[in-house]
Amino acid sequence: MNASPFLQVTDIEALYGQAILALRGVSLKVDEGAIVALLGANGAGKTTTLKAISNLLASERGALSRGSITWRGEATRHLDPADLVAKGIVQVLEGRHVFPQLTVEENLLTGGFLRRPSKRRLREDLDRIYNWFPRLKQRRKSRAGLTSGGEQQMVAIGRALMARPSMILLDEPSMGLAPQIVEEIFEIVAALNREEGVSFLLAEQNAATALRYATYGYVLEGGRVVAQGTAEKLNQLEVLQDAYLGAANGASGRRALPRASRYAQV
Repeated sequence: MNASPFLQVTDIEALYGQAILALRGVSLKVDEGAIVALLGANGAGKTTTLKAISNLLASERGALSRGSITWRGEATRHLDPADLVAKGIVQVLEGRHVFPQLTVEENLLTGGFLRRPSKRRLREDLDRIYNWFPRLKQRRKSRAGLTSGGEQQMVAIGRALMARPSMILLDEPSMGLAPQIVEEIFEIVAALNREEGVSFLLAEQNAATALRYATYGYVLEGGRVVAQGTAEKLNQLEVLQDAYLGAANGASGRRALPRASRYAQV
């Protein structure tokens, strides 16, 4: 691994409509070859953080008002999202966005066109995706909009992999999926990380699952990082267990997550 992080986010603030402050001084890093979890409840700022990294905030009238983001040491603020994809960082959006009228295979092919590969290389890349997702090979001629939620999530991840990324920003991969499908997807994420060296930043509400696969994590609340640490240490953090692992907050007499002015690093 390189000494410097692949991705460095430093003290960023994000605004929507020049009025709504969605992120408040968020800092994080992802090293090469790492799986990092970005945890928090709905509305905590996870999606906004990912869109800030991939320069997609403008599509929702958002913008960075402070801070910096660097990818492999290069400032990314003024790069086009397509340029970031070409440089190796790809986001899989929340909600399993597919082109419903296209077949599974046509959806996958759209992910490879930016690289302008030869027909032979494109076929090799497709075979690689089908090796990771055998179910997609079986459904390759089906319209993507008629496949299951789990299959659509696989299509979205597979399409991202067609761009040959070094890092994938994966937004809520477990949302709305059966536990068995969630485990299958996370196992594939772990295998891609282990065997192909793809780095991941996972935005997840399901902290219990995410921390089984991540090596490090950050907890967001109200657009701020309120805790960070290794997956093992975060799993032991009582406030995290109360807020994100299912315990009834207050029933155990434990304190709530620390306020953002008191960053917790474990």
